[in-house]
Amino acid sequence: MHVRALALALALALPLAAQSPAARPFTINDLVTLQRLSDPQVSPDGSRVIYVLRSTDMEADRGRTDLWMARTDGTGEPRQLTSHSANDSSPRWSPDGRLIYFLSSREGSSQIWRIPVDGGEATQVTRLPRSVSSFTLSRDGKQIALAMNVFPGSSPADTAKRLADTAARKASGKIYDQLMVRHWDTWLDGTRAHVFVMPASGGAAVDVMRQMDADAPSRPWGGSEEYTFTPDGRSIIFTAKDEGREEAWSTNYDLWLAPVDASVAPRRLTAANPAWDSQPLFSPDGNWLAWTAMERAGFEADRWRVMVQRWPDGEPREIAPSWDRSPSHLAWSPDSRTIWADAQNLGHVSLFAIDVASGRVRTVVEQGRIAGFAPARDRMVFAMSHLRSPAQLFSSKLDGSDRRLLADPNRDAMARLAVGEPEQFTFKGANDATVYGWVVKPAGFEAGRKYPIAFLIHGGPQGSFGNDFHYRWNPQVWGGAGYASVMIDFHGSTGYGQAFTDAISNDWGGAPLEDLQKGLAAALARYPWLDGDRVAALGGSYGGYMVNWIAGMWPDRFRAHVVHSGNLDEQSAYYMTEELWFPEWEHGGVPWPKAEGYTKHSPMNLVDRWKTPTLVIHGALDYRVVDTQGLATFTALQRQNVPSRLLYFPDENHWILRPSNSILWYETVLDWMDRWVKNQPQN
Repeated sequence: MHVRALALALALALPLAAQSPAARPFTINDLVTLQRLSDPQVSPDGSRVIYVLRSTDMEADRGRTDLWMARTDGTGEPRQLTSHSANDSSPRWSPDGRLIYFLSSREGSSQIWRIPVDGGEATQVTRLPRSVSSFTLSRDGKQIALAMNVFPGSSPADTAKRLADTAARKASGKIYDQLMVRHWDTWLDGTRAHVFVMPASGGAAVDVMRQMDADAPSRPWGGSEEYTFTPDGRSIIFTAKDEGREEAWSTNYDLWLAPVDASVAPRRLTAANPAWDSQPLFSPDGNWLAWTAMERAGFEADRWRVMVQRWPDGEPREIAPSWDRSPSHLAWSPDSRTIWADAQNLGHVSLFAIDVASGRVRTVVEQGRIAGFAPARDRMVFAMSHLRSPAQLFSSKLDGSDRRLLADPNRDAMARLAVGEPEQFTFKGANDATVYGWVVKPAGFEAGRKYPIAFLIHGGPQGSFGNDFHYRWNPQVWGGAGYASVMIDFHGSTGYGQAFTDAISNDWGGAPLEDLQKGLAAALARYPWLDGDRVAALGGSYGGYMVNWIAGMWPDRFRAHVVHSGNLDEQSAYYMTEELWFPEWEHGGVPWPKAEGYTKHSPMNLVDRWKTPTLVIHGALDYRVVDTQGLATFTALQRQNVPSRLLYFPDENHWILRPSNSILWYETVLDWMDRWVKNQPQN
């Protein structure tokens, strides 16, 4: 067995602040109250960076965001730029570097504000009848493109009135003529996210999409990265899926071009590609348009390719076709010769530089998880987290050397906490492939002791439990409670090449289960301090499905199970979910007239083998994996007298987001594990 161990303290140019001798174990209360750093935005001259810092208001049971500023050379201390009780987010620099534009809910709805960088009060820029969800500035700073939800063909004011009239009706029924009727956690009301353009000095906002019955940016996750001004400021390029009745089962998002005055209808730019096109981004010299594109229609986990074309009439080309990674975000270098990208990479999210002319890719930051980055002339600014620390802000030279810490908002808090040491390992999994995993020691680890195990199974299924400080599934919370964590990136995981990711489709219960079985065995053989007799299997989404599958296929291995938002029956789940392209790709088409792809690995077929005590967790607003799947799982357990418990959240979706609910989630999970795993006598 080949083993690759990584000492994270040596991997970082700047280590964490030393833990005090009296450091106490990490808890869920620590996790929800740590500050979260995101969205670094570098000034035009490269000397300063604005970022968002989220704190937790436990009394209000929500997060609150403010803007902070630091120098990119690492000198001086970070300075808080906004401190209003409302949320301030999405900072963007004016071209002259004197103003910061940002979103704020200070007046109730989300609107655009601006504040002088060197001192002064914030002033409101927009007073629109609908909330602004994202925005960007033109190169000369004279125009703002922004996104609002409106009825197609209707103004923001008319949309607001129609929605108010609907809310005032006594009848509550909603009428739909086609899918989608709901998405993620929201019943759709007929409005669409549309891109508007208005003068930065004030004036009317023009809907450049007008009659398009499509969303731009995409919902629920899309933002300003999905639209941009052309270099001359005369047009907007945006990402939208205009597929009519096929919207629920199509991934054909295209790039569209529209004049800022909406004088003509938008024109589709990427019609030749039947798959997903997104993230349009012009080079600083205005000569190149870059974007990301998938190749296979209907597959949301296809490899993102980096495309460029000479603007406006060049032929599209992929610049690094042999690079077997899937970038999440792009940024141009100031000289327009390099595209920077972050991508999952062997259990990390690394930072790469791609030479546009040659396609040569070099790794700049390998270990940890890049959580935002921006070029700063001769330096690179990036936020990075890892298994031992939430995100910190760094800058380095463009080759990754001379790393300097710019901001570490949790330095003092983390110094008081004992966290477990992580280590990465490899083993031979299904098909004799090299598979990667992580172990995280408990806090206060003592040699010679054996520790119970939280066997954490990631969702997606095209996902990864890697070198990341996760805010919903964090091994340090289990470590603080005395558990070791083991995580396996089974076949289907991302960051190991597209063929490895593809391997899970039509094989949900095959190679991934074999990898999990061999991975747990490999960890037990490698680390004698792991107690193989006291193990719980836990997972959410696909991970929840897999725990249900394990309950029938591997029924005697674990002392306890935790199933969060997991399907019991893939066939019925198809008719309940919203994004139909996902199950159709994963299970080989629609479930009629032949449902074999849905039934061959369906946990429902094996419930008669279930015997492991199981905690089932679900949210009422989960429209991806609908709550009846969780209720069905609980029913199967209860009817067979298998020890079981249901934790149900009427106000949560596929994820648990409210701080108080997150605390209850972890407390309930740890109580269940303590009862059935930690406190049970060893065999």
